[in-house]
Amino acid sequence: MTDAVLRLIGVTQQYGIGETSVSALSGVDLEVRRGELVAIMGASGSGKSTLLSIAGGLQKPTTGEVVIEGRHLSTASPRELAQLRRRSLGFVFQDFNLIPTLTALENVTLPLELDGFRSRVASRAGKDALASVGLADKLRAYPDDLSGGQQQRVAIARAVVGGRRLILADEPTGALDSVTGELVLRMLRTRVDAGAAGILVTHEARHAAFADRIVFLRDGRMVDETRRDGADSLLSGAR
Repeated sequence: MTDAVLRLIGVTQQYGIGETSVSALSGVDLEVRRGELVAIMGASGSGKSTLLSIAGGLQKPTTGEVVIEGRHLSTASPRELAQLRRRSLGFVFQDFNLIPTLTALENVTLPLELDGFRSRVASRAGKDALASVGLADKLRAYPDDLSGGQQQRVAIARAVVGGRRLILADEPTGALDSVTGELVLRMLRTRVDAGAAGILVTHEARHAAFADRIVFLRDGRMVDETRRDGADSLLSGAR
């Protein structure tokens, strides 16, 4: 039995028809296992964000298959996909995507409450998640009352609450200073080390160094891959 949380099999994404069509991804095969953080690197327009969107079930590939914890997304109904995203997937974006009218705790517990958890159970899980990112004292703070780094930590707490097993992060440090950005990446690394699988989209070699494996995309194709042992030399050549 494989411990793969995510599998992309021959994934292609094409926009448009005929001569005006654009291929965002071409025949991508990728597997991410429990306890593994995979960094996706490539120039702007190489297909990084498209890959992440497809991996999270936010859009369907033109061809190919996405499998999350053994579940083929192509056969899942919209309701089942929404349920899967609430229970198994955690998203961390560059712009945080917090709801400004909700407190930190309410932002974190919202996915659980939408999934039918009792308020008391959701609140306890949310408090634990915020404590895990060092924000136990910010439960009632609103996003506008928090620094950028604190907001991103709330977003990470929301991504992992309820034991989500696949964390997808799209340039999560882009709006942060270098010190806070490194703190956020260490938190992501800690969650993966605890048993989740993670994908980190980044254009920064020093951020990719937190990953176990680095995949390079060019024009929608995987053109290279390395594990952490040989990352330094390959990353030096990629700069």
